[in-house]
Amino acid sequence: MDFNFMLQAHRGFAYLILLATAVFVIALLATMFGYSGKISKLLRKSTLFTMIFFHTQALIGLIMLFFFSPGFKAAKEAGTLMKDAVSRNTYVEHPTAMIIAAVLLTILNKKFKTNDKLQMSWVIIAFVAVALMLWAFQWHRLFGA
Repeated sequence: MDFNFMLQAHRGFAYLILLATAVFVIALLATMFGYSGKISKLLRKSTLFTMIFFHTQALIGLIMLFFFSPGFKAAKEAGTLMKDAVSRNTYVEHPTAMIIAAVLLTILNKKFKTNDKLQMSWVIIAFVAVALMLWAFQWHRLFGA
């Protein structure tokens, strides 16, 4: 395996994450406004698949970062990892925010599996997770700039 293979896998899962997150948000909004707060099968399944894609993406990204990324190694050796805004965003802020979003989705998945009614605190956690994902997403790398 080389860096380009890992990069293409990471990009491929990014599209799946966008799709799964869109379905998750729609299911969450439908549950909030359409089913009197009763957690639907769609919300449970979309949370599960979004969480699985996030975890897979995080695993691919961390393997790529620590074992294959020439940019990370160069920035670390040169001492510019935290000094350069682009390096900091790519190698520190992006992975950290995505891992936090994955953890929040894991918590939500557990809550949605074990309860029948939606609580407002879970909705807030869901929107924080989605906001973190949208903020840290590397839009310019996926769609060009």
